[in-house]
Amino acid sequence: MSQPEPPTTARLEPALIVIAAGVCAALHIGKLPPAITTLGDALGLTLVQAGFLLSLVQAAGMTLGLAFGAVADGLGLRRSMIVGLCLLAAASGLGGAATGVPALMVLRAVEGFGFLLVVLPAPGLVRQLVAPQRVNAMLGLWGAYMPFATALALLTGPGWIQALGWRGWWWGLGGLSLAMAWVLARTVPAKTSARSAASASASASASASAAPAVPAVAATGWAARLRQTLTAPGPWLVAVTFALYSSQWLAVIGFLPAIYTQAGVSGAATAVLTALAAAANMAGNIGSGRLLQRGVPAPRLLAVGFTTMALAAVAGFAGGADAGLPGWLRYAAVLAFSGVGGLIPATLITLALRLAPGPGALSTTVGWVQQWSALGQFAGPPGVAWVASRAGGWQWTWVATGSCSLAGLLLTLAIAHLLRRRAHGGPDAGIGLAQA
Repeated sequence: MSQPEPPTTARLEPALIVIAAGVCAALHIGKLPPAITTLGDALGLTLVQAGFLLSLVQAAGMTLGLAFGAVADGLGLRRSMIVGLCLLAAASGLGGAATGVPALMVLRAVEGFGFLLVVLPAPGLVRQLVAPQRVNAMLGLWGAYMPFATALALLTGPGWIQALGWRGWWWGLGGLSLAMAWVLARTVPAKTSARSAASASASASASASAAPAVPAVAATGWAARLRQTLTAPGPWLVAVTFALYSSQWLAVIGFLPAIYTQAGVSGAATAVLTALAAAANMAGNIGSGRLLQRGVPAPRLLAVGFTTMALAAVAGFAGGADAGLPGWLRYAAVLAFSGVGGLIPATLITLALRLAPGPGALSTTVGWVQQWSALGQFAGPPGVAWVASRAGGWQWTWVATGSCSLAGLLLTLAIAHLLRRRAHGGPDAGIGLAQA
C-alpha cells in the first residue's frame, strides 16, 4: 500500500519554491545596474566595460540555449536547478573577492551558465508540481520572474551597497542562492507523487481528446529536430524579433541608475524610479496574455509595443536633460517604454509555440528563441554605451533603440504575413497553438 502524502498546509508550496528559485537566479542578472557607479570608483570600470558586464551573464544563453535544455533534461529538472543555484552561489562569492574587471567579467559569464540551469527546467517542474487546472495560472506567475527580480535588485541594491559595499552585495546574493538551493532540495520532491502523475496523465488524456491528431515524432532525433527548427521561417522570425526587443529593454533599464546619478538624482530616488520602471514591464507581460485570450491579434500587440518603445525613447532621451521634455514627462516615457513594451515578450513566447515546425520541436524552438533573446541582451547594452560615449551623453540613445523598434515592426509584418498563409492552409503549416 502506498504511504499517505504528508500534509502540505504547514509548508510552502513546492511550485512557489521553484518560482522563488527563478527570482533568486534572476537577481544575479539585476544586481549589476545599482553597482555600476560604485564599481567605477572601486575598480575603474568604464562605461563600455559596464555594458559588457551587463551582457556577459547572457553569454551562456546566447551560445548554448539549445544544449543546456538537453543538459537540464539529463540532470533532471530538480537537480538541474540545485546545481545551477550552487554555481551561481560560487561565482557570486568569487566575484565579490575579485580585484579587477577581467576576473569579474569571467565570473559573470559563469553566472550565466548557472542562470540557465535554473530557469530552463523551472517551467516544466512547475507543471509537474501543480494540478492541471492550476498550470496556466502558475506559469503566468512564473512569467513575471525576471521583471520582478530586476525591480527587487534595483530597489534593494543601493541600500545594501551603501551599507556593505559592492562586495557585500555580491556575497549576500551568493549566500541567498546557496540557501535557496538548500530550501529547494528540502521542499521540492525528487519525483512527482502518484497523485501528480495521475493528474498529469488525466490532463494529457483530456488534451489528446480535445485536440486534433498530430503526427507522432517521438522517434525524431535531436539533430533532426534542430534541422527542422532552423529550416522553418517561424522560429527565425520570432527569435530575431525577441532579440530586437530584449536588446533595447535591458540597455535602457540597465543604464537608468547611471543616467539618473549623472543627472544629479539622489541614490534613494534613483533606486525607486528604476525599480518602478522595471516593474512596469510586469503589467505588459500579464496584460498581453489577457488580450490574446480575448482575441486580440498577436501582430497588433507587437506593433503597439514596438511603436510605443520607439516614441517613448525619443521622448525620454532626445535633446538631453537640458534641452528635452521636463523630467517628469521623461520618466513617464520610460514607464511607457517598459510597460507597453512588455506586451512583446509574452506575445512572442505564444507565437513561438504557434509557429514551431512540429509538436516535437516545441522545446527546440523555445531554446532557439532563448538564444536570440540572450544575444540581444548581450549586444544591446554595449551598443547603447558606445553611442553614449561617442555622443558625450545619452541624448542619442533613441537612435539605437528606435532602429531596433523599426526592425521589429518590419519583422512583425513578416510574422503577420506568415500567420495569414497558415490560416489559408499555405505551406509551412506547422502546428496550431491549440495543438501546442
